[in-house]
Amino acid sequence: MIRRFAVLLAIAGLVACSSEPQQANPALWRVEDGRGHAGWLFGTIHSAERPLAWRTAKVGSALDEAGSIMVEVGNLANEAEVAATFESLARSENEPPLSERVPPKDRAALATLLKKSGRGDGDFAAMDTWAAALTLARAGADEGDTRNGVDRAVIAAAGQKPVVELEGAAAQLGLFDALPEREQRDLLAAVVAEAAYPERDLSASWRKGDMNAIEAETRSGLLADPELRAVLFTGRNRRWTGRIAQAVRSGSKPFVAVGAAHMAGPEGLPAMLTAEGFTVTRVE
Repeated sequence: MIRRFAVLLAIAGLVACSSEPQQANPALWRVEDGRGHAGWLFGTIHSAERPLAWRTAKVGSALDEAGSIMVEVGNLANEAEVAATFESLARSENEPPLSERVPPKDRAALATLLKKSGRGDGDFAAMDTWAAALTLARAGADEGDTRNGVDRAVIAAAGQKPVVELEGAAAQLGLFDALPEREQRDLLAAVVAEAAYPERDLSASWRKGDMNAIEAETRSGLLADPELRAVLFTGRNRRWTGRIAQAVRSGSKPFVAVGAAHMAGPEGLPAMLTAEGFTVTRVE
């Protein structure tokens, strides 16, 4: 479950672990505007059970050639700052028990998830529904997952290159905070429903650069809800496309490192940039 969220959110959790890196061959695209300007799209994974050997020869060459780095959230390493942003936006009061915020058919599964997380039904009275959903989603995650995320590694490898945020923590979490309560409850129900099924290893699909498998994930779970999909996937990609297009055309040679799901399918960044007149070529 949390891995599906991690495909979409750079701040899905805050934790640490280390072991022998796994070899990877992740997806990479080159973007050209026909006027001598270029950039790259690199599909990351926000969490993994083990460190990942993500810097292949082609990825490393693109990163070295790039003039700037574009990421979803630039301060991922500052866990206290990200957590404070979450707490500020999540704060509410006099909210009903979570069991009253999901359909009756999901209440047994919610009780199981609450027990797993060590929390009670009434523990979220001071928390918005979206925040309760993300809190429960993180509850089942391996506490080593996110520090093995590739986004952090790319930012660390930026050196003196400028790191540009496409979104930022406040804006990313603000997408959830702005959801109508009905959609927040749909989000909670999706988290509860997914918790009942074994997690698929999205890291394996990412390591192989299997965009078909990754695209399939973007059409399941919470992203099967049209309203949530419009906010969390399509709308974000559309906004980022404008920013990326401007960066490429300006000659800043951006290396764009965002979750691999954002590269997938006809609503992904490669497709949207192609529609804007760019030549987008998968090079790995």
